[in-house]
Amino acid sequence: MLDLTYETPKPKVIAGAKHDWELVIGMEVHAQVASNAKLFSGASTTFGAEPNSNVSFVDAAMPGMLPVINEFCVAQAVRTGLGLKAAINLWSAFDRKNYFYPDLPQGYQISQLYHPIVGEGEILVDMGPGVARLVRIERIHLEQDAGKSIHDMDPNMSFVDLNRTGVALMEIVSRPDIRGPEEAAAYVTKLRQILRYLGTCDGNMQNGNLRADVNVSVCRPGAYERYQDTQDFSHLGTRCEIKNMNSMRFIQQAIDYEARRQIAILEAGGEIVQETRLYDPDKGETRSMRSKEEAHDYRYFPDPDLLPLEIEQAWVDEIAASLPELPDAKKARFVTELGLSEYDAGVLTAEVANADYFEKVAGGRDGKMAANWVINELFGRLKKDDADITASPVSPAQLGGIIDLIARGDISGKIAKDLFEIVYTEGGDPAEIVETRGMKQVTDTGAIEAAVDQIIAENPAQVEKAQANPKLAGWFVGQVMKATGGKANPKAVNDIVQQKLGL
Repeated sequence: MLDLTYETPKPKVIAGAKHDWELVIGMEVHAQVASNAKLFSGASTTFGAEPNSNVSFVDAAMPGMLPVINEFCVAQAVRTGLGLKAAINLWSAFDRKNYFYPDLPQGYQISQLYHPIVGEGEILVDMGPGVARLVRIERIHLEQDAGKSIHDMDPNMSFVDLNRTGVALMEIVSRPDIRGPEEAAAYVTKLRQILRYLGTCDGNMQNGNLRADVNVSVCRPGAYERYQDTQDFSHLGTRCEIKNMNSMRFIQQAIDYEARRQIAILEAGGEIVQETRLYDPDKGETRSMRSKEEAHDYRYFPDPDLLPLEIEQAWVDEIAASLPELPDAKKARFVTELGLSEYDAGVLTAEVANADYFEKVAGGRDGKMAANWVINELFGRLKKDDADITASPVSPAQLGGIIDLIARGDISGKIAKDLFEIVYTEGGDPAEIVETRGMKQVTDTGAIEAAVDQIIAENPAQVEKAQANPKLAGWFVGQVMKATGGKANPKAVNDIVQQKLGL
């Protein structure tokens, strides 16, 4: 691992109030398990299917239909727990969470309140070079998703689509360790990154496959430290939960608004009511949804149709052995073995597809040069086209071929950029393009010397200036490069110019 000294960020202090206030945030992230079948049935989880087409008799709560646990979903939860350095509980159990809603056919949700499959873990959230926040994971439990109510198709009726009903979710619950809006977004970003590396959730927030419930409270400076010492949540103030956030930007905006709302109430002498709220991005504000329920309001009890879930340590060990290299370890390796800066390594490991592409380019080549071409040239060009690495028209082999031509001195950096554009738009083998289009760099010192002599002979006044001020010798280098169509070896040109001018 990378040997770095991390500085803990200072807690967010809300400005513009009568007193100093600090933010305390906890997150409940619902991550859809990457599985072709649902948690308790064999129905498909394909997104975008016709309404109510991915529904089994179990999902529809037909009489006599019993749930059967999907072993793959259990393995995905275990895999996630291991990736978050969490304890895996070999014994867990499912409970019924009872409430009524039209898109919940059973009248209850099968979840894990008392005995989750995954216990305490942690995530190191990068907040910048050398700055990080350790966020503790309290638990991860498996549960089934509800369906979807649709209210905007008819002015008089609502419709129900049960395709999501029974889809497996992992609810990843953090401790109240997050201290600001930026940290909250960075936490969800890092969690999403780890899940995508593990292959346990695709992290698609637009499709609802990753959603966050954000618990926000405010307290006076020092209260959080008292909570840490006593584990007494009353020090943190009354929290309000903002439901179903699916945008990093909206998460930050909602937290900032909610914190200011609570502070205004407290400074006016009022009290915060514990409740569930929704964020309206059009108005930039949160609004009350319902009073916050407690566990007893849902009348939890063990699900009588499902036996406790018992797994063997050998199975857990087998899953652990199959884990991929995770982002922090990969980033550290890029820094220590390939000589990359922490920033560049972070950019390249942000997405597993980006990291895989870079490693293919960097194999057997200079790591810094490979990183520069992937980040600055390829990523820049893809961003211009609003595309990602999976749609890159330049393969790792092609980009590596361009770097090889530079390393051998066959082409200059300027020619390489022209070559990259040709490969990006037309395709082809870089070496063949250089040969057939006459793009090879001029390394013949005789030819370069002749070009230098001609430029010097044509510009005697500039010669006097350069001899008086050696920094102006670069003008001659530029003129020679221009005269040779950028094909001359820049180092050879510079050396010959220096020699001819007697510098």
